[in-house]
Amino acid sequence: MTALLGVDGIETYYGESHVLHGVSLRVEPGEAVALLGRNGAGKTTVIRSIVGFTPPRAGRIHFDGEPIHTWPAYRIARRGIALVPQGRRIFAPLSVRENLLLGARASGWTLERVLEVFPRLRERAEQAGGTLSGGEQQMLAIGRALLTNGRLLLLDEPSEGLAPIVVREIGHIVRRLKDERLSILLVEQNYHLALRVADRVYVMNKGQIVYEGSPAGLEAAEDVKRRYLGVA
Repeated sequence: MTALLGVDGIETYYGESHVLHGVSLRVEPGEAVALLGRNGAGKTTVIRSIVGFTPPRAGRIHFDGEPIHTWPAYRIARRGIALVPQGRRIFAPLSVRENLLLGARASGWTLERVLEVFPRLRERAEQAGGTLSGGEQQMLAIGRALLTNGRLLLLDEPSEGLAPIVVREIGHIVRRLKDERLSILLVEQNYHLALRVADRVYVMNKGQIVYEGSPAGLEAAEDVKRRYLGVA
């Protein structure tokens, strides 16, 4: 099977600071892949490299058979990569409805369909985005990304700062999207959430991939969990 997303040996810098060292990963069509690691491991930089915010200085990134590592961010988004950024980045003064429709493109995901998935957003459709709880803002950020109707959804730390009961709800949502055959790259520090939803897992440390395998394989890899994830 040809990967929908292929990241091949990328080297990414912030100024002269060398952050990613030969990172390679792939996401197949309809697959949910988790990228795990401690804070500062380089996970968000991988996302920024893929979407064109911080292009790699070396290596290649392919999406749906096309090299995109030299493209500007807006062109990558139009090609079909949807981002749910770390920190959610909703527009606080705009209503929930306005936030959802900002980047909407006509296709399978419609406003009505998103509101069916997130009934709380329907209840708050005319409220300002800034008045929502953290969990509701995360739902809004996911709904906004879905309405761009991309083929690949990048989720950057969706559980960050959320209560455990809300994290479980986010997990249910990600599994539902996976059942819709949406391709997903999930960046997480929450080990248990990631393993519940992923088909395949990568672990990062100091800007490098140090493990690739199945969730069951990582569950059995006690040394990897202890050294790189702090999971006993």
